[in-house]
Amino acid sequence: MERIDAILQHPLFGYHVRANQAAEASRRFCCHNMEHFLDVARIAMVMNLEEGLGIPREWIYGAALLHDLGRHIQYEKGIPHEISSAEIAPEILKECGFDDKETDVIVDAILNHRNSEIQNQSNLRGILYRADKASRACFACGAEAECNWKDGKKNLSIKY
Repeated sequence: MERIDAILQHPLFGYHVRANQAAEASRRFCCHNMEHFLDVARIAMVMNLEEGLGIPREWIYGAALLHDLGRHIQYEKGIPHEISSAEIAPEILKECGFDDKETDVIVDAILNHRNSEIQNQSNLRGILYRADKASRACFACGAEAECNWKDGKKNLSIKY
């Protein structure tokens, strides 16, 4: 996965990962860090295989690595992180070898990863949404009782 390795080494990716880490240094709830990005990617890969979707692995990892990259901007400027992440992603994707079509598909998935209307779609948008939600280990979280996620949304058992 050369292009995914290129994302991991991209200076803009590193900058935003570090900015998220600094912005969430005292956060008690789920963080938007490399662990989360990789959890989302791996869960999305399982979904992709189980559902027989045939979505390219690099699209899944690209979307998962970049989907919350602008979270610190939401804290700083109030811009929803799906929008700021979708604005950051194209430069990184194109410089890492993704063509215009691939970039459009990945950015669209990033932009919609909080849109519950797409959760059942059998495409990158749908699995990114579902994997993002499934990645949270609420059952093992010390802050679960104070979390503002509704009880029906919390992951209180392992699914993936």
